[in-house]
Amino acid sequence: MTVTGSAIEGVNANPLRDFRPRRVEAGLLVMVAATVGAAYGLASFGTSEAIPADLGPFLLWMFGLGLVVHLAVRRWASAADPVLVPVALLLNGLGYVVITRLDGGLAALQSTWTAVGVGGFVATLLVLPRARILESYRYLLGLVGLGLLMLPLVPGFGREINGARIWASVGPINFQPGEFAKLALAAFFAAYLVDSRELLRTRLELRDLAPIGAAWAISLGVMVLERDLGSSLLFFALFVVVLWVASERWIVLAFGGGLFVVGALLSWQLFDHVQRRVDIWLDPFADPKGDGYQIVEASFALADGGLSGTGLGHGEPGRIPFVETDFIFAAIGEELGMAGSAAVLMAFLILVGSGLRIALRASRIFDKLFALGLTTLVGVQAFVIIGGVLRVVPLTGITLPFVSYGGSSLVANYALLALLVRLSHEQRTAEMT
Repeated sequence: MTVTGSAIEGVNANPLRDFRPRRVEAGLLVMVAATVGAAYGLASFGTSEAIPADLGPFLLWMFGLGLVVHLAVRRWASAADPVLVPVALLLNGLGYVVITRLDGGLAALQSTWTAVGVGGFVATLLVLPRARILESYRYLLGLVGLGLLMLPLVPGFGREINGARIWASVGPINFQPGEFAKLALAAFFAAYLVDSRELLRTRLELRDLAPIGAAWAISLGVMVLERDLGSSLLFFALFVVVLWVASERWIVLAFGGGLFVVGALLSWQLFDHVQRRVDIWLDPFADPKGDGYQIVEASFALADGGLSGTGLGHGEPGRIPFVETDFIFAAIGEELGMAGSAAVLMAFLILVGSGLRIALRASRIFDKLFALGLTTLVGVQAFVIIGGVLRVVPLTGITLPFVSYGGSSLVANYALLALLVRLSHEQRTAEMT
């Protein structure tokens, strides 16, 4: 029996060489644009009983955004995972539809910030040809991250809005520095642990856990000084998860969990705003017209939605305070029901799963830890905000990535998406060589 050369080539061929990720991405982007466009039309029809006159321009806007992102990925990260960008644009588009249905003025601002976020995505891919470049600037990134985190406390720059001092102003522009600090700190943590990884794996003493203690203290400091529960939880979870993977020691999770419990108990005993949030979480109906009003109305909205929802434009999500930011998931649950809510959860699971796959397959330690850190940021943030709406955890006041209204969050998450795309491109390129 003879074996032909073509048969041998077929056996030895790398399937990744024949995979065309950009074709898959293009097809998914067309489906996303059609889905979001249909949702936009239904939401407008449900509100005014007429097809919106700007449906055509909206579809062009959606296709234009997808085209810009697709061309940027095709040019600078052609081997990247084809699922990352379409899922992010789907979440962004769905959030925009809900915000448009709630407030046309906010929708115009969200549209502008989406364009800025896409610009940031393209700029990140352009100026960062290799993720390993960040590893060389670890300490600078650490200082930048801490500086951004503390910027709202600087007199003249910081602003307090709705009881939290997490805003900074530079001229007419207001933004949340913590959204960008998380990216710098994720890179710093990954680069820092590359050097100490072997030591942590072979010998782990109490003094080796000092970085966790430092992260715990900084997290508490952020909560105390800025009254920002969400960011403090996010940064602490980021460091503990990355350190756990780097060290491969369960004691890290145990020690980190113990510090979290101690910090939570101390915060509950010492700070009135933490006590109020815990009380609202445990029994919002004890004060349904006061502190518990927001979560009570969100619960009613989710109940009204049922399995299939009231229909886009037929609900009353506007009665929930800050629905476009903290409680946009309740608006989705009311008008799209459990089915729509499950679709959003599945989209986040796909995004997190793709990030974890990048981390798992990465050959370089920095790439592995950095991808894990970025994925942790998305996953924990989504869990905390959705869990707060569903009363699984207390409210923290952070936004739902890509979905909620907010310029800082949107721009920072598009930069995060670009970093994952870059890491995915490098990982897949390494597999094909």
